[in-house]
Amino acid sequence: MEPIAASNVLDFLQICGKLKTEKRTGWVNHKVHLPESISDHMYRMAILSFLVQDPTINKERCMKIALVHDMAEALCGDITPFQGVSKEEKHRLEEAAMAKIRDTVGNSIGAEIYELWCEYESISSREAQLVKDFDKFEMIVSASEYEQAQGVELQSFFDTVRGAFKTDLVRRWADELNRKRDQSRTST
Repeated sequence: MEPIAASNVLDFLQICGKLKTEKRTGWVNHKVHLPESISDHMYRMAILSFLVQDPTINKERCMKIALVHDMAEALCGDITPFQGVSKEEKHRLEEAAMAKIRDTVGNSIGAEIYELWCEYESISSREAQLVKDFDKFEMIVSASEYEQAQGVELQSFFDTVRGAFKTDLVRRWADELNRKRDQSRTST
């Protein structure tokens, strides 16, 4: 394999660097103080992969998928369902962004990043399904943290994922989070 040109590495890192400063739109729209960045969200999703104990699931692949699943947002922003952009247009924008990232990196590594993103988008593997659930779960964990720390009401985030978890593992985690959240809300 031919090494990636140093200029391509720097271009790729510049793109990825935007994920550190781009705040998640949902939190910004709900006036959360100091909301997480896109990279904060992706990092914690990758960390969730460490907790997978099912030997039939490739944890490393889950980590890779988690780290690329929102990478396109460095170029097209964090588009939420409430911004009036159709799912088809959002996908088109993100696919174009990922193609640019693929071409920036080049060689088989760029192709792998693009293919991992496609796998996530199409939910074409058990790992992609699990990471889809990680995405939703990490969002409500963050919502719960913001509610506790800032006294904001973020029920709408919980409502959007009610009944949406497809994997038993993450469904159990979400049930426990909801139980603790309910308990905390009734004890105050």
